[in-house]
Amino acid sequence: MKGSEFMPERNASEISKFLKNRIDSFNAAPVSYSCGTVTKVGDGVARVTGLPGRLYGELLEFEGGIYGMALDLEENGVGAVLFDSGDTVCVGDSVRGTGRVAEIPVGKKLLGRVIDPIGRALDNMPLEEDEFLPAERPAPTIIERRAVDTPLETGILAIDSMVPIGRGQRELIIGDRQTGKTSIALDAVFNQKNSGVICVYCAIGQKASNISYIIESLKKNEAMPYTVVVASTASDSPATQYLAPYCACSVAEGFMNEGRDVLVIYDDLSKHAVAYRAMSLLLHRPPGREAYPGDVFYLHSRLLERSACLKKGGSITALPIIETMGGNISAYIPTNVISITDGQIYLESELFHSGIRPAVNTGLSVSRVGRAAQHKAMQKVSGTLRIELSQYREMAVFTRFGSDVDEATARLLRRGECLTELLKQGKGEPLDVFDETAILLAFNLDAFYDVPKNETRKAAKELVAFLREHNSAVVKSVIKSGDLTDSAKKELEESIKDFKEKYEQHK
Repeated sequence: MKGSEFMPERNASEISKFLKNRIDSFNAAPVSYSCGTVTKVGDGVARVTGLPGRLYGELLEFEGGIYGMALDLEENGVGAVLFDSGDTVCVGDSVRGTGRVAEIPVGKKLLGRVIDPIGRALDNMPLEEDEFLPAERPAPTIIERRAVDTPLETGILAIDSMVPIGRGQRELIIGDRQTGKTSIALDAVFNQKNSGVICVYCAIGQKASNISYIIESLKKNEAMPYTVVVASTASDSPATQYLAPYCACSVAEGFMNEGRDVLVIYDDLSKHAVAYRAMSLLLHRPPGREAYPGDVFYLHSRLLERSACLKKGGSITALPIIETMGGNISAYIPTNVISITDGQIYLESELFHSGIRPAVNTGLSVSRVGRAAQHKAMQKVSGTLRIELSQYREMAVFTRFGSDVDEATARLLRRGECLTELLKQGKGEPLDVFDETAILLAFNLDAFYDVPKNETRKAAKELVAFLREHNSAVVKSVIKSGDLTDSAKKELEESIKDFKEKYEQHK
């Protein structure tokens, strides 16, 4: 069969014009690459000679498609850390300088996806890459920033009432192993479902099973559509773990540059510091305190300083996590990160094991932004909570021996006991601003004073349901404005008194 039976005839002039355009657009300029040679390799580190003029943090391509990053720039060679297994890299292999630093895709197409710090998809789906940002970028300047004044609601009563977090703030979550640090971070993510806040969860050196559990929790709570997961497992190379938080921050900056508010969780920076220490020791850098290199402070400061609230719109709120040992918050890495952040949420093992969850020690927890980033409604009902809780815990120690107490002390202990029960909250049970305000307002009115300890939380849930049914206009007003007017407060107080009477009659 002739080709004309299947293809339309083309005019000779059209073909000639097409070929002429292709020839004119052909670039015959030679492309030059600088190449070097591997002289030493081992433990995920390669020494390379013959690569002058390299950039710090530049990507190097080894034979077999293995990539590394130049971190040691010396007169007679380059020290590079490998992102993948270096088993296939041998002495004598050629190395090519790419001329570009480590970068990661950004944009809306990443929402709901799981990627690694190199930008590869981990969820077995193709990844569309339109825009890239380098992993390391300068922090916003002083002039570009504005004050933090908009609350970021976590849905956790103990935090929103006493340790408020604002959009653009850097609030550290610190505590021993298995005290609920990740749970608090995830609850904060779950609570952003209808807030318009984009979330980026960065897992650094975590077990693959833990990361899988986190992803399933995000899916179960319908949080994946507005979340990006950047994951580096414990089996990944130290270089990959080192790069993870910087890449996660770049993903967040991609949304911030569009005017969006972003919440970034670094879980955790303790493992990040350990990965950097491993890299530095393998590169033969001189060790300092606890074998960490001298620039470990700069390691985290240049990361966390990228979190900000911009004048032109958009913000990045950072919740870094630090794991302590034996409650020692004065160790090297914890003190470094505490000095960089705008406050910390301290989780105490003793509280956790006594059944108080979240195990927030309000005495050691602080928010340096404070009430500037708190709803007015919450300000009006939470003013004395921290003092009252501190007095209760101090007085409870002295009354353990069974000594007689006066009426005032007995009242203090009863209210403190009641408040402790109200602050308990299960995983994945966030509260909105009205629920939190209503519970604390009822506490201030002693609505739960005569309720048995084991029934306090149940009574609080019933109270909230009662108020939502009988005071719907106030509910909408508080949620929309974040404020509690005098008239709304008076209406709620009357409803709380009615609920208390009906509850006592029912009992």
